[in-house]
Amino acid sequence: MKKAVGVIALFGFMTLNTGCGSNGKEEQQTENNDALPAAVEKMQAAVKQKPDSTGLRLRLVDMLDSIGHYKEAAAEMDSLLVKDSSNYGLWFTKAQVLEHSGDTTGAIKGYSNAIRIYAAPDALLSLANLYAEKKDKRTLDALATVQQMRLGRETDANCAFIAGVYYARTGNAAAALEQFDNCIANNYTYMEAYIEKGMLYFDRKEYKQAMEVFRFASTVNTLYADAYYYQARCYEMMGQKDSAILRFKQSLSLDKGLKEARAGLKRLGE
Repeated sequence: MKKAVGVIALFGFMTLNTGCGSNGKEEQQTENNDALPAAVEKMQAAVKQKPDSTGLRLRLVDMLDSIGHYKEAAAEMDSLLVKDSSNYGLWFTKAQVLEHSGDTTGAIKGYSNAIRIYAAPDALLSLANLYAEKKDKRTLDALATVQQMRLGRETDANCAFIAGVYYARTGNAAAALEQFDNCIANNYTYMEAYIEKGMLYFDRKEYKQAMEVFRFASTVNTLYADAYYYQARCYEMMGQKDSAILRFKQSLSLDKGLKEARAGLKRLGE
């Protein structure tokens, strides 16, 4: 399993890294070429009947995005932006589509365009989140702008988490741990912070310390599959096969799509 990346709980971002190809361009997720669901085709027909309806277009974009048809969704957003290029919401939505598709460079450009129109916290946090994964020091500038807004503990937790990711990715483990602890202090149910904190210890082969973090995470949210998966990884690295198998199975019982847990069981002969 990949490490959890900057996940802004407020906006429900995915917890998987976006990869970068050797040519410097971010790898795109494979476009879903399956036949469109009837509901999407119905919405497309409605858009054809009322092509000037921004509301219908945005509903179509949301549907296309949700089924992985990112190219079509982005094309719809481009057509809307041709008519209204100074609309913050349109740039933000396009950036989200591009981020979901794996086009980090395009998403950064989209969020940046949105922020030039209106420096809203959602776009700033989204941009900081992407900067953090790219080890870009502009992460901290974007977070500082949000923190000056004094929006409350949930936003403070988001800022601390993203700062922690930035420091973790740039090799400053002490600062990263401090920020993840700040995040948890503001929102003790911020599960991604526990995973990132535990992985700092795991990467340094401090498996007992990592295990403590992952175990505590599983008491905060007993249904969080990742907490059990990473416990299993710790047990595996410590040579405790039976305990690792048990935790891999627990994680799979909570998330049957957890391929990494299945791979772990296979490695251990299960």
